Amino acid sequence: MASSNESVRIRVNASLTPGPDPGSDMPGLASPFADGGRIRAVLFDLDGTLYRQGPVRTLMALELLTLPLYGPVSAPARWRALRAFRGAQEQLRERPATDQASAQLDRAATAAGLSRSETEALVHEWMQTRPLKYLRFWRASGLDELLALLVASGVRAGLLSDYPPELKIGALGLAGRFNPVLCSTDAGIGALKPHPRGFLRACAIWQLPPREVLVVGDRPEVDGAGAHAAGMPCVIIGRAARHARRRTSYLTLPSFERLTRVLDDRR
Repeated sequence: MASSNESVRIRVNASLTPGPDPGSDMPGLASPFADGGRIRAVLFDLDGTLYRQGPVRTLMALELLTLPLYGPVSAPARWRALRAFRGAQEQLRERPATDQASAQLDRAATAAGLSRSETEALVHEWMQTRPLKYLRFWRASGLDELLALLVASGVRAGLLSDYPPELKIGALGLAGRFNPVLCSTDAGIGALKPHPRGFLRACAIWQLPPREVLVVGDRPEVDGAGAHAAGMPCVIIGRAARHARRRTSYLTLPSFERLTRVLDDRR
């Protein structure tokens, strides 16, 4: 990532800039950040926000221990590939590539000594499909009540993830609850969080100014920093500030239940 939020901001394509404010007569919720402000849409993160990521990762780690049963010689390379894939994503947050998805796969394949096709199949199986069976058991509590409040208030809900989100949304029982559903590697975005391009893409689709779109995530250094760079308010669920050197501003709340009360109390 660039050394400051300002240098990140200037790389945003002008075509992603939201259209004019459609008007103050639209429904919404009073913003917890500024007197007189309105929240007309909420952009959610997925992993670690809509479900508890820690328990799911623990269960997947236990499954990974079974890899030697299917090929003891290749198991270490597969472990390296999956570890390198996650590591490459964090590196690409700091130094974006022209094709983020391709660069991430290439780095993981090189680190593991596997072909790109082997690595891609491995990532799809172990990071996209195998975890699905666990997600519904660890869905974030209070989410249904929050979404119901948004619907009742005429506030739109969307989603922005760094991983392909569709299968996970279905596994969580949330299909059809978010529009738009965006991935950082989509052709119209092509930049991982905390780059503001994906955040501003949602604003452009909704034709709302960034100040009226609330970002809800779990990582201050990713969701919080991206929202800050895009000029959007942000709530971080369940985590205190990290990486204080990055100048971000957000509200930290312990749960969706608490966020629902905060928004509902300000209607």
